[in-house]
Amino acid sequence: QVQLVESGGGLVQAGGSLRLSCAASLRTFVSVAMGWFRQAPGKEREFVAAITWNGGSTYYSDSVKGRFTISRENAKNTGYLQMNSLKPEDTAVYYCATTKRHVGWSMTKQYDYWGQGTPVTVSS
Repeated sequence: QVQLVESGGGLVQAGGSLRLSCAASLRTFVSVAMGWFRQAPGKEREFVAAITWNGGSTYYSDSVKGRFTISRENAKNTGYLQMNSLKPEDTAVYYCATTKRHVGWSMTKQYDYWGQGTPVTVSS
């Protein structure tokens, strides 16, 4: 069974930074794309960022572009989300997910496996 485990969430002041990690038990991690999503209370889960299997291409939502950076280390079966210049509206539970698909990475239905999420709270 594939497991994705996020870590690194917490409480931070506005303007601060956090680095989220996503450790995957998937032996074929190197062959899948990875995405980060977030879900704020009372809202739908939304796309944050995605990265191709080799890290060659990255994609971001407009709301985080220029502030967040997605990356991965296939040798460690781990993905990351570096979050800088955090805002209160970034407060949410952050989830990592993996997919074998090559399109539609901004859509939750395209992903095969999900982590349990790590909460991020940004205070003003």
